[in-house]
Amino acid sequence: MSQLALFDTAGVVLPEDEYGSFVYTPEWLPPLFAEAWFEELRDTIDWQAQRRLMYDRELDVPRLTAHFELALAPPLLQDAGERLSASVGVAFNSVGLNRYRDGNDSVAPHNDHLDELEPGAPIALVSLGATRRMTLRRKGKNQPALHAELEAGSLLLMSYETQLHYTHGIPKTTEPVGERISLAFRVKGPGDERLQAIRRRQYR
Repeated sequence: MSQLALFDTAGVVLPEDEYGSFVYTPEWLPPLFAEAWFEELRDTIDWQAQRRLMYDRELDVPRLTAHFELALAPPLLQDAGERLSASVGVAFNSVGLNRYRDGNDSVAPHNDHLDELEPGAPIALVSLGATRRMTLRRKGKNQPALHAELEAGSLLLMSYETQLHYTHGIPKTTEPVGERISLAFRVKGPGDERLQAIRRRQYR
């Protein structure tokens, strides 16, 4: 199966068509900010190690996670959300964090749950720490894999339509790699039960 280079130097990944668009901005966050944000989030977030039922077995989720409603998030995440909303013109209200401790941590190919998202709103991924490869693939048989090297301080903006037509994931790697934290900003709908659960936990 062929593998296609994903990003050109301008950052536009795919043309804007009925399948959606991915736009990559390297150094969206200046390096000193990216390093400081990584260290603060690594050391202060209450990271959760989860277990999930897969293939009739309960397995460890191969990464650490955290979720916040932005209005109730730690100040750094609120600041990040405000900067991002001003940058892309979208009022994000939720952020999910993933911490990849080494090359054994990963996330399987998936698309976001559309019933949790505001229709038409994009998803924004801010990367901190070590560079990790993201693999995207259009849904359907025999579609080529597209690879993106997500660098510290970079922003990947995925249109809503990409969640209909693509999967994305962070594969495991045997290459030596440091820790990475990703911030996934979303616009959750008002009826989203997960967002309501986050709100209840924050008020405890």
